[in-house]
Amino acid sequence: MKSSWNSKEAKKCKGDLLKLRVYTSCLLGKEEDLVLHGGGNTSVKIKEKNIFGETEELLYVKGSGWDLATIEEAGFSPVKLKALHRLAELDTLSDMDMVKYQRMALTNPSAPNPSVEAILHGIIPFTFVDHTHADAVVTISNTPGGEQKIRDLYGPNMLIVPYVMPGFILAKAIYEQTKGLDWSQLDGMVLMNHGVFTFDHDPRFSYEKMILIVSMAEDYLKKSGATFPRTKKKPRVDTLKLAQIRREVSQMWGAPILSKLDHSPESVAFSNLNDAKKISNRGPLTPDHIIRTKRTPIFFTKNHQKNLNTFKKQYEEYFEKYNSGEQQLDPAPRWGILPGMGSVSFGPSMKAVKIIEDITAHTKKAICQAEHLGGWKALGKKDLFEMEYWSLEQAKLKKAKAKKTMQGKVALVTGAASGIGKACVESLVEEGAVVAALDIDKKINSIFPQKEVLGLQCDISKTKEISRSLKQTIMHFGGLDLLITNAGIFPKSSTIAEMDNKLWEKSLNINMTSHQQLLQQCLPYLELGFDPAVVIIGSKNVYAPGPGASAYSVAKAGLTQLGRIAALELGGKGIRVNILHPNAVYDTALWSEELLKSRAKHYGLTVQEYKTNNVLKAEVTSKDVANMAVAMLGPLFSKITGAQLPIDGGNIRVI
Repeated sequence: MKSSWNSKEAKKCKGDLLKLRVYTSCLLGKEEDLVLHGGGNTSVKIKEKNIFGETEELLYVKGSGWDLATIEEAGFSPVKLKALHRLAELDTLSDMDMVKYQRMALTNPSAPNPSVEAILHGIIPFTFVDHTHADAVVTISNTPGGEQKIRDLYGPNMLIVPYVMPGFILAKAIYEQTKGLDWSQLDGMVLMNHGVFTFDHDPRFSYEKMILIVSMAEDYLKKSGATFPRTKKKPRVDTLKLAQIRREVSQMWGAPILSKLDHSPESVAFSNLNDAKKISNRGPLTPDHIIRTKRTPIFFTKNHQKNLNTFKKQYEEYFEKYNSGEQQLDPAPRWGILPGMGSVSFGPSMKAVKIIEDITAHTKKAICQAEHLGGWKALGKKDLFEMEYWSLEQAKLKKAKAKKTMQGKVALVTGAASGIGKACVESLVEEGAVVAALDIDKKINSIFPQKEVLGLQCDISKTKEISRSLKQTIMHFGGLDLLITNAGIFPKSSTIAEMDNKLWEKSLNINMTSHQQLLQQCLPYLELGFDPAVVIIGSKNVYAPGPGASAYSVAKAGLTQLGRIAALELGGKGIRVNILHPNAVYDTALWSEELLKSRAKHYGLTVQEYKTNNVLKAEVTSKDVANMAVAMLGPLFSKITGAQLPIDGGNIRVI
């Protein structure tokens, strides 16, 4: 690991201690091998005058909920240092009381809760204190004789602390252990199975001590031949199995969840290890990971339902053995190993899934490295249980935000690069769903920045491209629950007498046949979905066609008939199919300002009059159509199938 310290960037802080604290915190946070997703914490001690003109020494410590990679000044909580010292002197203090009294000692009542390690930061007598969960150091500690390995590696000037539960207990243990200690003689502090602390009055020195300590551990692993295997073989991914697993894990969870396959060369190689099940069953890399990943992954064989039942039973036995009045969390796994395919992460959102995927990637690497040093040896079950059911973590769970209507649902939308399709994607995301957004336009790969959207270039008139896109969707999100089949073209006006056969065939192929092909390939996954539903975007032309539009109107009429029959055939499988007929939606790529002016002039109307030429005198937008399509996919339409609904402001000819 190399130092990223940049003197020019540091000078921009102009000696401001808090700005320097933010700068070096971000340097640490960007290194995934040091901290992951909110892990680790940093602090700085600053003397400030209060409102009475009195000088106070404050500890600005990372606040709860902030990530070191992106932390700002507002992410540091200013706590009175004297109060923290007094708390350290107490014989006992519950963690809930610790949080309360730390908050009472804040000089800014709107600041976030101080880190649970605030007292520990407070008793370390240096201006800057850095704490990370460095993979390499923890990997060495998680082996037989790990403590002696750490002592041999770093020598007598490294303070070694056997594992203690984070919070007040840890701070108190170190407070007692270091009474009379000359901290200036220490190079740093290693908390077994937990992480590393460095400290100095200079921010650069504290930061670079961390880099040096971790680099020494990385070199030690490298010299020991500790490697992470890779494979060159491409995995054979069974997407139907992935969808089945996602459904069964969701049922254990009690709600639809997402799953994502990690089929990287490292992940596949790990899944193929002869003892993958055994070595991954010993516990997580650091105890704080258990909140995200549970103690162990699930190992899938051919009978994955049996695997899940066994996992559930073992989790319940684990809870019964160690609980002391806590309420059991759901027994569902958070990640699993699929031999030959890699690993899969489960979560209620893509953010949660990404966090688990990142943590488990580091865990798999650490396990393989530790096996070269005598074997992977994580904390015991009792210690891990205490962390999983820690009162502070339980309190966080209770504060979880209310779920959105479509949280955990997976949708697929075609024609998603513009107009109605694009609006449908956005509306689905607003309701909590994740979306595979398909379009023939290559810009679909980049127009949606949200992690909830997977943009895929796809010509839905080609079955191979549909199949490829579905495979990518299932590997990325785990399954399929909702479908809005929207892609289409509006051929130029032509009478039946003058109709070009190629134009006729193209319209039928894209506006009707491609929808049938898409639906056919989606069905096996929809059958495994949660409250599966399909919305077909039809057209007002089905009810009120106009001259010169036969190629379009006939195709849309055939598509509508397809939807009606699909409702009859799929109802017994719990799949709802409804049809939405929009009209006069002018905020799409089909309608330029020039064309709108031309059409309005043809009818002797202004552009606004032309847009609102319906019974309600209301303009119908892509967003209006999208909102209705999403409503039809949701619980409001849970008892409705085979319905056809116009959204046109009231078209006289349709009425």
